Amino acid sequence: MPRVFQAIEIEKEDKEAKRDYLDRHMPHVICPDEVRKGERFEVKIRLGNNYTHPDSDDHFINILQLWNREVLLAEARYVAGVYAHKPNHSEVSFYIVAPEISMNFSAMAVCTKHGLWQSEDKPVKVL
Repeated sequence: MPRVFQAIEIEKEDKEAKRDYLDRHMPHVICPDEVRKGERFEVKIRLGNNYTHPDSDDHFINILQLWNREVLLAEARYVAGVYAHKPNHSEVSFYIVAPEISMNFSAMAVCTKHGLWQSEDKPVKVL
């Protein structure tokens, strides 16, 4: 089983020292905090806030996944050069229809050089 990197596992001092490394790899789930049952809404996964990730032949983000608790909802796969071999903030949008119960999203990202990364949880209340 691959090792999963999470920001919460890294000491505060290390986070500061490795800020660019963490920011380049850490996926973020961006969506509303509340949605209506049966409503279609956008869930975006984005890597990094301040630092871009490489897009070279041997170092790129090749998978972005959206999870609701233990259920894989959606996945996007990429190949080297999809961003013209220029550093970028990898990003994908998925459109979900809200179920009857509240959700707890997380995102996973796979870097071909630095492994599997997991976002912080993003709770979404269904009204």
